[in-house]
Amino acid sequence: MATTQSAKDGATCAIEQLLDIMARLRAPEGGCPWDLEQTFATIAPYTIEEAYEVAEAIERQDMGALKDELGDLLLQVVFHAQMAREAGAFDFNDVAQAISAKMLRRHPHVFGSASVASAEAQTKAWETMKADERAAKAAADGRRPSVLDGVSAAYPALMRAMKLQRRAARVGFDWPEAGQVLDKIREEIGEIEAELGAAESTGASDRLQDEIGDLLFACVNLARHVDVDPESALRKGNSKFDRRFRQIENWLADAGKSPASVSLDEMEALWQRAKLTE
Repeated sequence: MATTQSAKDGATCAIEQLLDIMARLRAPEGGCPWDLEQTFATIAPYTIEEAYEVAEAIERQDMGALKDELGDLLLQVVFHAQMAREAGAFDFNDVAQAISAKMLRRHPHVFGSASVASAEAQTKAWETMKADERAAKAAADGRRPSVLDGVSAAYPALMRAMKLQRRAARVGFDWPEAGQVLDKIREEIGEIEAELGAAESTGASDRLQDEIGDLLFACVNLARHVDVDPESALRKGNSKFDRRFRQIENWLADAGKSPASVSLDEMEALWQRAKLTE
């Protein structure tokens, strides 16, 4: 128990130190000019960036980097909380208390008398509680609730597509089988081909953008049906392209060449070679 209390005391001191540092940086007298100029809107992009860097460290399984990136992400929370405190809206303690209350409320099987049989059952209970909370918020706002409430428009497009589809699937708006999604993908490709033909004679078309969007949405649907996270899948695809293209550049450099100095056929042959070396 003493060790546990000591760890809690250490964590409290560390948080208090970070809060004090942030307050000092934002102090009108003697603070940092850059920090003083920031607003919620200007800091938000950094918050998103730090979250992605946390995900990258996890993907690389780099615990040292993960520790640093989590610290950077925590700083973003502290930064927003400090600006909110200055505005008289809330402070860091309010943020911590709000999430603590939410965790206690959503885990009655741990902190109350309820019980759940499995992780799957807990997931369903969690989603039911969140749906009830969204419905209550809609009622408080004087509007009709939607199963799509809470799916933020600020999410990355692939992530938002997945969340929208999952919500719709809960009420039965979904293809029963992955094969039907493949048929939809083929249909969307056909519509893109038609738009490409039209664009050749009339120029770029807004419809082409719409059809490509429909194809990407259908691809996310396929990923969901086969339990693949599309955001992670595309990140891996990006990493694969980055790795293979850099290898092509290295081989060409060894031969005194560059990508711009060789033909597409030559680069394609090197691409296939890069694939075989993995």
